[in-house]
Amino acid sequence: MPGRLEGKVAVVTGAAGGIGAATVEVFQREGAKVVGVDLLEGAPGDLSLAVDVTDEDAVKAMYDRAAEEYGHVDVLFNNAGISPDDDTSVLETTYEAWQRVQDVNLKSVFFCCKHGIPHLLNAGGGSVINTASFVAILGAATSQISYTASKGGVLALSRELGVELARQGVRVNALCPGPVDTPLLRELFAKDPERAARRLVHVPMGRFGKAEEIANGVLFLASDESSFMTASTFLVDGGISGAYVTPE
Repeated sequence: MPGRLEGKVAVVTGAAGGIGAATVEVFQREGAKVVGVDLLEGAPGDLSLAVDVTDEDAVKAMYDRAAEEYGHVDVLFNNAGISPDDDTSVLETTYEAWQRVQDVNLKSVFFCCKHGIPHLLNAGGGSVINTASFVAILGAATSQISYTASKGGVLALSRELGVELARQGVRVNALCPGPVDTPLLRELFAKDPERAARRLVHVPMGRFGKAEEIANGVLFLASDESSFMTASTFLVDGGISGAYVTPE
């Protein structure tokens, strides 16, 4: 039985770990050829590229290389992002810290859409999944002012593109994960268990998500099973966005 992405070519940024790495694995299992992209060499994928996604020329070259290698591009998973320690309250975050987060989390998504979507159009259509966050629709329990603002921007950008391109065969959706057990979150627990625990108390399921669970949501959005979905806010968050209070 063919996989759900059989014959498709996907480009995944932020592929070296967490949700990105899990998605590469799921995409490959479902038959896709995957270009795994990260800042450093060694990201998983059929083709691994080291790319600074904040560099517009490098992003354009990345998609040109993918198309040259495989003949077409069908799926973009724009997932690269950072959440540094110096991004906190608006009262404390420096402009340098603010801009660094905006560049990686929002500007790179703009570049990836700008230079990746033409390849989807050339292929007759495709799917774009941009990683936003549950904090794009809710205030965060622990302040990360630039991160939250950047993810709100990703959500709005995705909605706009989804509407713009709906009749051209390109679907654009925003993936909004809840708190996920990734190396980034484990690092936060190690540094500040109290701050990390505040994230968990609001999740009705009482646990963090697994990267593989988020990757399965990405697979759905990438596949033809979501063919009537575009410009959507796709929450995979353990119920956090629907909870007023959580049960004891």
